[in-house]
Amino acid sequence: MNDYVKTLRQSIGSSLIHLPGVRALIFNDHGEILLQRRTDMAFWSLPAGAVEIGESALEALQREVAEETALQVITAEPMALYSGPNQRFRHPNGDEVQPFSIAFIVRKWQNQPRADGGEGSEVRFFPLTQLPDNLVPIHQHTIQDYENYNGSFIIS
Repeated sequence: MNDYVKTLRQSIGSSLIHLPGVRALIFNDHGEILLQRRTDMAFWSLPAGAVEIGESALEALQREVAEETALQVITAEPMALYSGPNQRFRHPNGDEVQPFSIAFIVRKWQNQPRADGGEGSEVRFFPLTQLPDNLVPIHQHTIQDYENYNGSFIIS
């Protein structure tokens, strides 16, 4: 949790907040997508996180991917913007967020993926036809949008 969100949470507790964020759809040369097994809940997820004060969406994507997977993003293509009440999410600690997130497709990256041990206990590439059943629902929707993506930016 970044300092800005920590400060908000100290003032408002677990109440619902609107949170700008990013999601990474990272693919290897075989077309498999990288997911991380979360440590705070029994789900797999896309590498994702909040945009910090003073940071652009692309900078947030690069930072979050590096923190969660040890990968360095070389290029990223914005695919979609996710907003609205269907994005609402409650963390296991009770904190509620309604993300306003940009999903990026990342096909060029460096380094070897590894879990950070904090947010994620494992990172692994999955074929799109063999995704785990316990995938964060809002991220499952993002992956489905990718499968139907025709190059036009999606607003969902």
